[in-house]
Amino acid sequence: MGAYDQANAAAQRALALATASGEVVLQALANVRLGQVYQMQGDTRRAIACLGQTVVSLDEARRRERLGQAPLPVVQPYDFVQPYALLAWCHAELGTFAEGRARVDEGLRVAEAAAHPTSLMMAYWGIGRLALRQGDLRRALPRLERAMSLCQDANNPALFPLVAATLGTAYALDGRVADAMPLLTQALKQATATARVDFQVLCRLPLGEAYVLAGRLEEAQALAEDTLALTRERQERGNEAYALRLLGDIAARREPPESAQAEAYYQQALALADALGMRPLQAHCHRGLGTLYAKIGWREQARVALSAAITLYRDMDMTFWLPQAEAALAQAEER
Repeated sequence: MGAYDQANAAAQRALALATASGEVVLQALANVRLGQVYQMQGDTRRAIACLGQTVVSLDEARRRERLGQAPLPVVQPYDFVQPYALLAWCHAELGTFAEGRARVDEGLRVAEAAAHPTSLMMAYWGIGRLALRQGDLRRALPRLERAMSLCQDANNPALFPLVAATLGTAYALDGRVADAMPLLTQALKQATATARVDFQVLCRLPLGEAYVLAGRLEEAQALAEDTLALTRERQERGNEAYALRLLGDIAARREPPESAQAEAYYQQALALADALGMRPLQAHCHRGLGTLYAKIGWREQARVALSAAITLYRDMDMTFWLPQAEAALAQAEER
């Protein structure tokens, strides 16, 4: 519902009660809800701490279950796999891709052992989203398409927006905007219909990016402005940073570019990304700024920004965007 303060208070209360009574499984489930809240509010490191504790607790519970020492009536296979996928999402935002990959690969092993369709869907989604943030489309696309197939087979409308929005983002990044657009539109429509407020911004952002790629800047502008207002109202700071970067991209694409507006949006997005440790987004903001500066003839500013982007892309092995940044830097230095 997007009522994150209330969700946090309820999960904290549940965690306190479970801890007091020694209920390890309920502690784990309370921690995964806390992790979700922190993640949606952009506090990714705190989310990782909660979700990591969940994984440890549920692994211990699963070992006890195998030994017949404790019945686990409240834990479904999905409960075991979800925190691994969410951890992958968190690590993707920080650019700690190796750690995320280790987590979600373990989650996939758990899902495969359970042979549970929704758990498998979540595991493949987690692998795909992590690879997508790194720009590894060869790894991301088949996993996300597998997650979508499982979601459709299971007729799971609650999770469809999450999976569809991520797959649509991958299609758009792969240059398949015509495939991305209907999927992203349906994802947002279904998130709205099912009152999944927490998914609505996650669907709006990639749809806005697809509008930009399709040259539909006015539609992108309206959607991005509404999305920015929603992120601020709900205190989704990470998503706020992405909305600001999208607005920067739109302003930079205008003919002529709205350079002052674009620079302001990129700088605001970069400041938030820096504060939240979102290194992939930092790299994208530096590249956006550098490309903008090169376009308007600010050679030295372009060199500094693009060099920063290149360093970050190399450090995180985000090779998909590296040639674009290097080409923009070479062009700026020739002028």
